[in-house]
Amino acid sequence: MDLRQLKYFLTVAQEGQVTRAAKLLNMEQPPLSRQLRLMEEELGVTLFDRSGKRFKLTEAGETLRRKAESLLLQMDETIREVKETDEGLRGRLSIGSVVSCISLLPQRIEQFRSQYPQVTFKILEGDHFYLGEQLEKRTIELVVARLPFEAHLESGRYEILPLPSDPFVAVIPSIWTGFAGVSAIDMKELADVPFLALKTDQTTRMHEQVMSECRRHGFEPNIVCECSSVAIIMSLIAGGIGATIFPKSVMTSFPSDVVKMLTIRDADFQSDVGILWQRDRYLSRSARHFIDSFRNMT
Repeated sequence: MDLRQLKYFLTVAQEGQVTRAAKLLNMEQPPLSRQLRLMEEELGVTLFDRSGKRFKLTEAGETLRRKAESLLLQMDETIREVKETDEGLRGRLSIGSVVSCISLLPQRIEQFRSQYPQVTFKILEGDHFYLGEQLEKRTIELVVARLPFEAHLESGRYEILPLPSDPFVAVIPSIWTGFAGVSAIDMKELADVPFLALKTDQTTRMHEQVMSECRRHGFEPNIVCECSSVAIIMSLIAGGIGATIFPKSVMTSFPSDVVKMLTIRDADFQSDVGILWQRDRYLSRSARHFIDSFRNMT
């Protein structure tokens, strides 16, 4: 059994049928089926349940899938590491970011590319759970996110470089005349306004911080909408629907003259931020240098 056969096996496991897998592999169906049978004969096990319309992995097949993915990943990382030994920084660096941290990237990318112009970037956006999955799959190498990182893997799987904390501010519609000429407010002034809450099923820490601060000041916010998207909440604020409390840096990602940022005088709470990557996994030279570009912020 060789790496080529493992790739065939994983493609069939992913597609659930030989026909589609053969097309993806640019080969005919009979040779692919023959390779699967040879693997099963060599191992002395059945890898797929072929009784339905789609192939399903047996218990032995599922074990092989996990091991094969790990082996192919190690091979890919070994090849990358060997190639980088004699090369300057080049290629594509894939990173992930939550929307509320996007504002931290443009300046870093601009400075990085001025020094390493042969490096290009791929950026994925999502919540902690999604970005954690992409780290595990090695679709991305780094994540910029609010802390703690609420992915499904245990926190010990990640290395984290903390970045400067981000103060919370109130964000209100500019059309609210009751706040005209005001640049700062007290928390209780948000007690009776319609409130927009950022919350997802998997990531709740920032939402809990905001709710806790409201309760510390003696009120439950009048939540009129919960939403998992920063962009949608900003659009609702622009439309006059309600107000929210966001980390200050979010505002630089959504320049607008229809929303207004207010300092909160009597609340000194911060959102922690960090850049993180998987422990004990190979990092490209580009990724390591990009991490170093953030160290000056700490």
